Amino acid sequence: MAKFHTLTIKSISRPTEESVAISFDIPTDLKNEFRFIQGQHLTLKKDIDGEDTRRTYSLCTCPLDDDLTVVVKKLKGGRFSTYANEEFKPGDEIEVMPPHGSFYTELDPENEKTYVAFVAGSGITPVISILETTLRSEPKSEFILFYGNRKTSTIIFQERLEALKNKFLGRLSLYHILDEERQESDLFNGMIDDEKIRVFANVFFDPQKTDEFFTCGPEPMMLAVRDTLKNLGVNEKKVHLELFTSPVGKLGTTQKEVEHQEAHSEITVVLDGNSITFPYDSKESILDVAFQNGADLPYACKGGVCSTCVAKVEEGEVDMEINYALEPDELERGLVLTCQSRPKTDKVKLSFDV
Repeated sequence: MAKFHTLTIKSISRPTEESVAISFDIPTDLKNEFRFIQGQHLTLKKDIDGEDTRRTYSLCTCPLDDDLTVVVKKLKGGRFSTYANEEFKPGDEIEVMPPHGSFYTELDPENEKTYVAFVAGSGITPVISILETTLRSEPKSEFILFYGNRKTSTIIFQERLEALKNKFLGRLSLYHILDEERQESDLFNGMIDDEKIRVFANVFFDPQKTDEFFTCGPEPMMLAVRDTLKNLGVNEKKVHLELFTSPVGKLGTTQKEVEHQEAHSEITVVLDGNSITFPYDSKESILDVAFQNGADLPYACKGGVCSTCVAKVEEGEVDMEINYALEPDELERGLVLTCQSRPKTDKVKLSFDV
């Protein structure tokens, strides 16, 4: 099970006025632990005004380089994002959990694939890592990126994307869609929606000949990408989604208030080879009740998005309400998100050593 480590901020830069790029210095003895796969993310922890505050941010760098960087976009009312944008400086220390996440596909130098990505705003952060790593690792593959923003000044990594486009001539196609700034072609004005995706599929790529799709950004856009591609005959296994925040309702369904029934069980959690057993008489998640009983378990979003709180069910059964992070094969292996799980049996044993 991954633990938090104290890392020092090596450098700070600003991709846009509304965001900050934070690069970390990795001690030699932690180099292996902080190796990552394109598209993965970090969980950051900081005490802000006396409150333990945790957030997850995607790595925007290429794992082929010795660089660990995340971008934090300032959100209105965002405790962590505001602090990061206004207070972080080189030399500051912050608690960081090693990289995790499954928003990627395996790469092979022999591949000759076509990749298409639809992103908006800060959704570019994991995708630029995927894009650059793919183009550098698979010399016969091509990548097509549709990137939505409000206006030119809010485009994160604009210069880097143009540099990559020039470096990988003929293999990287880049299309900017702007909502508040008019462009010559109406095709690139507005927001990425069902209609635009259909036109793009007709003009810029063949859905049936595209090997993998990636989408990251606001939920309505990702739903449009997923559903439109499905209607165009694309196998859903080829469409990879990455949520940054947890929607209130289940993804793509009508929002409903869920009234949980109180359950009674005996819970055992295993962490770093050590186990703790406690009674469960609650309506809350197993993660929350575990904390109330003194177990310091890993978590970040508590919304079923980041997979930081993942554990394996070794005994008994649980009911998991929301899941945006685990793939079907992971569910088959018995993995669950403890922030969304409640016991269904008299005894439940969960291992975080996965």
